[in-house]
Amino acid sequence: MTYRLIDLFAGAGGMTLGFTDPRFCGGFESVWALDIDASAVATHQSNFGPHAECGDIEEWLASNRPIPAADIVVGGPPCQGFSLLNKQRIGDQRRALWLPFLDVVKRSGASVFVIENVAELRASPEYDQIKSYARKMGFDIVSDVLLAADYGAPQTRRRTVIVGYLRNEISEVNFPPLPTHAAPNGQSNLPPWRTVRDAIGDLPKPIGTEIRKMRTPYNLHFGRTPTAKSLARYRAVPPGGNRFDLQRNAPEITPDCWIRKTSGGTDLFGRLWWDRPSVTIRTEFFKPEKGRYLHPDQDRPITHREAARLMGFPDDFIFQGTKVDIARQIGNAVPPPLAGAIGLCVRQLLDAAMKAAA
Repeated sequence: MTYRLIDLFAGAGGMTLGFTDPRFCGGFESVWALDIDASAVATHQSNFGPHAECGDIEEWLASNRPIPAADIVVGGPPCQGFSLLNKQRIGDQRRALWLPFLDVVKRSGASVFVIENVAELRASPEYDQIKSYARKMGFDIVSDVLLAADYGAPQTRRRTVIVGYLRNEISEVNFPPLPTHAAPNGQSNLPPWRTVRDAIGDLPKPIGTEIRKMRTPYNLHFGRTPTAKSLARYRAVPPGGNRFDLQRNAPEITPDCWIRKTSGGTDLFGRLWWDRPSVTIRTEFFKPEKGRYLHPDQDRPITHREAARLMGFPDDFIFQGTKVDIARQIGNAVPPPLAGAIGLCVRQLLDAAMKAAA
């Protein structure tokens, strides 16, 4: 049985890939996707077909445009409203976009939905509102905060995942998914977390500074042109180091604001560790002043291809757009291995419901 899937706020399609690709899960067919980012929609179309559309979800619903029938609706309403990085979270209108999401669930006739968002969502008032609203629609929900590294993505990304299911159709839900990997502490028989070395250790030094028309993975494996001061800063950071090492080793080229700020920000201007998963990959991973995005032993930030691999995207996934567009798509994506683990849970409950109804 193949189940029909709608992906909202779909971005590049990390969630769709995890559900539909047999390397992660399989058993789902992408029938519609919607996102307001035109370059992300082009990426989705390149990988899953022409049915992805560019538009605002509220305008789409207000115009009564058609919604295809589906078994499941997945998506991540914009997370910046919940993120700790957003200091003006109170009153952020993006927090309410789960309402049109659930409207699509209703109109599509789906019996399951999945909402993925930042870890902070689960402790927010909006979580209780989602739960209450879903119950009025006939859905019960289960949720947890999942760590991407536990499911084969080489990244310590923590995300709230909510699974809603129609209570009169589905009676048993096994959630969260069982981990496939574990921290390398000797306490588990599972394979250890995938590391930065596992993901990018085979890549040579990058060439050029632009997207190249050549075979993967080298099309997105390009560098930048740092200033002499930036290069000197990179060289001052030892393996595993960060901005505090820069300050100790080269105070004369350390930004004054970092010197004045004596606490916090331990990942800023940091190097990734070879033998650990990466930190959370965000949309400006090419700027080491934004996080721990320096290569483990080369004096440069990570490349777009390295970031895509650290997210769990296979090299044959096609990205469309400019360098900034693609970076945004990578940083906003759901790691496909994590999505695949969620997909396996959902497929099991849909299969059980199908068997019970037969």
